[in-house]
Amino acid sequence: MCGIVGAVAQRNVVPILLEGLRRLEYRGYDSAGLVTIDGGMKRVRSVGRVASLAADCAAQQVHGN
Repeated sequence: MCGIVGAVAQRNVVPILLEGLRRLEYRGYDSAGLVTIDGGMKRVRSVGRVASLAADCAAQQVHGN
């Protein structure tokens, strides 16, 4: 299954996007990813659960709005 979450704000939206993806995780957890814009597009993708994506985002210090 596929689930899409979006957010636009003046603050960092990564926590909002990750929470939205966690709430959709019951639909399946093959892979997850997100894109943020902060002067340029930053894409992070991960195989497995959203927790793996969250760890990758933290390691890469991903932020954006």
